[in-house]
Amino acid sequence: MAGKLEAMKPQRKIEMFSGSYFAACTLGGVIACGPTHTMVTPLDLVKTRRQVDSSLYKSNVQAWRMIYSKEGIRGIFFGWSPTFVGYAFQGAGKYGFYEVFKYIYGDKLAPGMNKTIVYLAASASAEFLADMALCPWEAIKVRMQTTVPPYAQNLREGFSKIVAQEGYAGLYKGLYPLWGRQIPYTMVKFATFEKAVEQIYKTLGKPKESFNGMQQIGVSFLGGYIAGIGCAVVSHPADVMVSKLNSDRKAGEGAGQAMTRIYGNIGFKGLWNGLPVRIVMIGTLTAFQWLIYDSFKVYLGLPSTGGH
Repeated sequence: MAGKLEAMKPQRKIEMFSGSYFAACTLGGVIACGPTHTMVTPLDLVKTRRQVDSSLYKSNVQAWRMIYSKEGIRGIFFGWSPTFVGYAFQGAGKYGFYEVFKYIYGDKLAPGMNKTIVYLAASASAEFLADMALCPWEAIKVRMQTTVPPYAQNLREGFSKIVAQEGYAGLYKGLYPLWGRQIPYTMVKFATFEKAVEQIYKTLGKPKESFNGMQQIGVSFLGGYIAGIGCAVVSHPADVMVSKLNSDRKAGEGAGQAMTRIYGNIGFKGLWNGLPVRIVMIGTLTAFQWLIYDSFKVYLGLPSTGGH
């Protein structure tokens, strides 16, 4: 397998930290995030519905059985199209801008700064921008998945209805809680991943460069799963609030007012509805994202992420 990967590599080497390098990282983010988030749509669908109404299903298995019996496989993957588009855009910004900001903050502006601070600052900056691209599609997805009958049957219908009823501002009414969910999530995701990979190589007792591409990718997968567990816990309350806001925010109601009202209804305990399934979903998702992203980088002849 390692030999095949080596044989498939392009002949022209991409210069590190060049425009081509950052473009490659951006494309890698699209490939890593769009398909993986789409694949876990069945988990996300049930998680989102249980966050909005914890009494709707007794278990995830029961939920999938009920949905499949009424709507078939299409019902299980309902909301896949805004998920794919939104997280492809978000992945481009998240990974592409992360590499840009990590280089600017760590190599150019403050080369002596603690690496963890660089990781945290770079990932927060990248996610701030990436969420602006994600927000409209997340709004459509949540409304499609949490309303019965569905608010819209597909991406185009959902986009058109929100714009017609609320203007383009309606696509961004969940932006602040999305930042609240995604920025801490991504800071944990990237910083924990970088430190986990660093520790794995220390434990193995050899420098990263002594391992071949496939072995480095294996380290990325393990580091990604460790990071994903932390991400799920840190960001879950905000994830619940995003789902609630997009499904239960009243016309003319400010974001702060809506969050206060919703919290009054569900309480602190309600912010943790659906956490176990999200840990499984995000842990697996994050691991495969790092696997795909670093596989793409290695294919292009670039080093995998972390462990430097």
